[in-house]
Amino acid sequence: MPMIRECIVATIAADGTPHLAPLGLIEHKAGWTIAPFRPSTTLDNLHVVPFATASFTDDVRIFAGCLTGRRDWKLAPALRVRPPRLAVALAHAELAVSAVAEDVRRPRFDCTVLHRATHAPFAGFNRAQAAVIEAAILLSRRHMLPHDAIASEFAALRVRVDKTAGPAEAEAWGWLAAALAG
Repeated sequence: MPMIRECIVATIAADGTPHLAPLGLIEHKAGWTIAPFRPSTTLDNLHVVPFATASFTDDVRIFAGCLTGRRDWKLAPALRVRPPRLAVALAHAELAVSAVAEDVRRPRFDCTVLHRATHAPFAGFNRAQAAVIEAAILLSRRHMLPHDAIASEFAALRVRVDKTAGPAEAEAWGWLAAALAG
């Protein structure tokens, strides 16, 4: 099984408009694979501008926010590619698409890492942060999974949030729970 690293991927449209999406990057020998589901803005953008940044952050509000219509996060310029990175990224990687494997459901964009940078120390995740990220992944698949299955998983994850969340994790959880209920 390949390792998958959850992050915030930034791409840009032809007009330069940035787009943020929480995605799991798939590790491969030369770098990372971005595999967005169809349809998606990330997919469209990568076909037009074949570059991206992967921002690694411990602020789980960004994962939850991107899935619940809160996409106005501060960005900073990347050094080697046009798409920006998250300003609050603990680290980021700048990626160039090196190969595309088209697929009806989920194309794969193999990417070479052009640049990596670390901006701040990582203090580790607490259980609530991990639960919010898992809930965000589930919510992103609500078009593919039965609602009852997602709701059951949310109930189990909520225990971790209730026990260990700080204010940011509680806020992110609230956004995801409201989106699931709505």
